[in-house]
Amino acid sequence: MELIHLLATNNTWLLVCVGLISLLIGSFLNVVIYRLPVMMEREWKHECAEFMGGEDTLASTDTTRFNLVVPRSQCPSCGHNIASWENIPVISYLVLGGKCAGCRTSIPLQYPLVEIATALLSMLVAYHYGFSWQTLGLLVFTWTLVALFMIDAQTMLLPDDLTYPLLWLGLLLNMNGWFVPLADSVLGAVLGYLSLWSIYHLFKLLTGKEGMGYGDFKLLAALGAWGGWQILPFVIFASSAFGALFGIAWMLLKRNGQSLPMPFGPWLAMAGFVAMIWHQEVLRFSMQLLAPY
Repeated sequence: MELIHLLATNNTWLLVCVGLISLLIGSFLNVVIYRLPVMMEREWKHECAEFMGGEDTLASTDTTRFNLVVPRSQCPSCGHNIASWENIPVISYLVLGGKCAGCRTSIPLQYPLVEIATALLSMLVAYHYGFSWQTLGLLVFTWTLVALFMIDAQTMLLPDDLTYPLLWLGLLLNMNGWFVPLADSVLGAVLGYLSLWSIYHLFKLLTGKEGMGYGDFKLLAALGAWGGWQILPFVIFASSAFGALFGIAWMLLKRNGQSLPMPFGPWLAMAGFVAMIWHQEVLRFSMQLLAPY
């Protein structure tokens, strides 16, 4: 009880505790970011093998256990089992000099960056919302967006295992109006999905190409469920701007002018996070877009 009282009355202690816990969460998110797409691929291969039929086809698929817990984390280069002391967020990376303890192969910089980003974003949530149930809900929201951001950036996938729980949790929390009234939350989920669904089919009708994936529809629906339909104009505008700026910068750096497929999910995640942190400011911005006069 004393700790709870301290966190409720001392903002510095709240930020420190949230930051430390989120560093650990960031370490786990690295596992999710790497393993969830692999789990999805293995499941798809097994389902295809079942559909094609035949024991030989099924036998060719990998049936060894692989999930977020099993097997133990290993170095992909030498198979070295990662010891517990090598899993301390950020510190282990610095102590090891960014290299595997077994073969001295470089450890991707992604791992400490995800941990640090998760901690900083979580502290920003705690700073804005203080010691409250809203902070607890938004921490889960933030951690899920970090995982979705990285998975989509690397694989162009937005797993249903993350987008659907995010959607349902937003609706459940807004049953008590944590962020917006339930009616606005439900409408946000519906309009979030249908808006990108409509753009997708219009673009496909005009060009014969697919401009985005169904995961983007689900992610925007989830954001609408959390922040209400009012944030959708801002999220669509901001994510499009983020994506356009990154695309232009990428083409300038590559200097070849060649357009490459680019995931939209990371920019939706960024815009959705901004919309929930600066919620009231975004609501005013969206209302000005919808009713400038």
